[in-house]
Amino acid sequence: MHREDAWQILTEYAQEERTRKHGLAVEAVMQAYARLLHEDEETWGIVGLLHDFDWEIHPTEELHPMEGSKLLAARGVPEDIRYAILCHAPFLGLEYRSTMDRAIYACDELSGFVIACALVKPGKSLSEVDPASVRKKMKDKAFARSVRREDLINGARDLGVELDEHIRFVTEALKPVAHKLGVNP
Repeated sequence: MHREDAWQILTEYAQEERTRKHGLAVEAVMQAYARLLHEDEETWGIVGLLHDFDWEIHPTEELHPMEGSKLLAARGVPEDIRYAILCHAPFLGLEYRSTMDRAIYACDELSGFVIACALVKPGKSLSEVDPASVRKKMKDKAFARSVRREDLINGARDLGVELDEHIRFVTEALKPVAHKLGVNP
């Protein structure tokens, strides 16, 4: 599968700009981790781009991402990509088969949370975000209240990185695509 094919699927199913931006953010972070770990950047990026492609048509845990996986299978999306996408949903209780499976879970919610942290900074800049400020926002239950804090913590743990290191990595990985995400680098 190629990135252009994944983008076509995302734009077909995700009409909301925020869903597309989230896909772009997670794609960038997944690609950065793939580079670090000497893995396939395109495949990892596709997982990030497509992980929530079906959220607008399947906005419940009962349907997303299981029904989306069926749509991807019908389009011939490889099984390893579909399985990794399923792994971003901890409520499914799937076992990780690869580092890519761990990475999508670790990168999904934290990418959005870091962007939310940047948006409330005076300069709306990722450069203003650091692990201490993210941890402080994690304690504020009213901030980005749909983000499960345990997913942020468990994602880093499952990937085998310390949370502060993970926050720094995600923040840096988002900077090259900041302009596409509505924040400053």
